[in-house]
Amino acid sequence: MIKANNNIAVMAPYASATFEVAKGKSLVSLAQNESFLPSSKRALTAGQRAAEEMVLYPDSSYQQLRSSIAKVHGLDAEKVLVSAGSMELIFALGQAYLSPSRSALSTQYSYAFFRTATALAQAEFVTVPEPDLTVSVEHLLLAVSDNTSIVFVANPANPCGTHIPKSDLVRLRAELRDDILLVIDEAYGEFADAIDEPTFDLVSGGNTVVLRTFSKAYGLAGARVGWGYFPTDVKAELQKIINPGSVATVSQAMATAAMEDQQSMERLCQETTEIRSWFTAEARALGLEVPTSLTNFVLVCFADAQTAADADKALRQEAIVLRGMAGYGLPQALRATIGTKDQMAFVIDTLRKFLGA
Repeated sequence: MIKANNNIAVMAPYASATFEVAKGKSLVSLAQNESFLPSSKRALTAGQRAAEEMVLYPDSSYQQLRSSIAKVHGLDAEKVLVSAGSMELIFALGQAYLSPSRSALSTQYSYAFFRTATALAQAEFVTVPEPDLTVSVEHLLLAVSDNTSIVFVANPANPCGTHIPKSDLVRLRAELRDDILLVIDEAYGEFADAIDEPTFDLVSGGNTVVLRTFSKAYGLAGARVGWGYFPTDVKAELQKIINPGSVATVSQAMATAAMEDQQSMERLCQETTEIRSWFTAEARALGLEVPTSLTNFVLVCFADAQTAADADKALRQEAIVLRGMAGYGLPQALRATIGTKDQMAFVIDTLRKFLGA
């Protein structure tokens, strides 16, 4: 029987959330960081219209979508690259700039797919501590080695939800070697845009990439559309790797319409932020540690791993599913996607009973 390459054979498959809950109750899924609000009505209408064109291949240049992104963010459309979710871009970056003789550097609790993309390229993945569950530029700079080729930073971070100021990223870029590519993953960037610290200008240096997605703040997780802002040379290399037309016609149309409806996106972020703030305060009042988040989720930390496991069991008895964080090295924590106010109140009530608070 034919066997897979060794680097593939030793990898674990991607682990999504499990939804085993008590029978007879309606599932409350708060494990996938999906939006609890639907996408823009304009996006839904655009998708329905585009469905009539499915007999044709999608526009592999993504011209209209790239133009819309560039207009909203004040970018050069020629430097915008679209893909089937930002994961495709992360994968392509690994294929283009990592190898067995090169390594990637990231943080202790960084987005898991950074590690996967590195393993697929047969490269070493190096991590540094995250004091207070927050990215430390100081630790990253101290860990740079001769074979460091990519530094991955998620900001705001997943799964911790924490955020570092742009000044830290500017310092990181300034003190890294010119031959190291800094990849800033802003999958949750729209939730932090109110801070008004855009990082797209760092791309002009030629060795920084900024990634975003339509899956979170635009409520289009099922459409699978990601994008990034790239130096021209880097974009050219990735276009050799990414499948042309990997984003379907309907998804392109929906993403374009969503980008052009900024009011809908901003409303989604505002409502999410309000519920997130309420839930954070209520969870902290129960004695739980919840780092300040600038995303559509929060990390809920319990006294220890056993308490977190017992809390997860109690929640599942009520058909509430949060995401266990043991795979991230945080067995004492559960990640809670922000849902409706009623859903989050249900979580708080269940935790209150569990903790006897």
